[in-house]
Amino acid sequence: MAKKDQTTDAAREKDREKWMARFQVRLAMQPGVDRAVVLQAVKEVTTHCADTGEHPRTAFGDPDAYAVQAAARLVPADRAARARRHGAAVDALGSVTFWTRPTGW
Repeated sequence: MAKKDQTTDAAREKDREKWMARFQVRLAMQPGVDRAVVLQAVKEVTTHCADTGEHPRTAFGDPDAYAVQAAARLVPADRAARARRHGAAVDALGSVTFWTRPTGW
């Protein structure tokens, strides 16, 4: 019986790690998010789960959706807007350079 409990615990821990990894990646992709924001959000999730014993999916839901929510809460609106504008400019520049480079590259 103890072996089954260990297997269940290991599977639960692996699922928790997968949730956290996906959350971190999706959070880092949000406009204006920097390392400090990711660390703060991870600390909040980790602390909550340690205090309550809840799985992150139970407490916070889908990691992608929660990453969007966390970014909206933790990143100042002006910084996020600036990052979105910068990203759009970089995308436009990349498109221009793609279409103007000589063939054979």
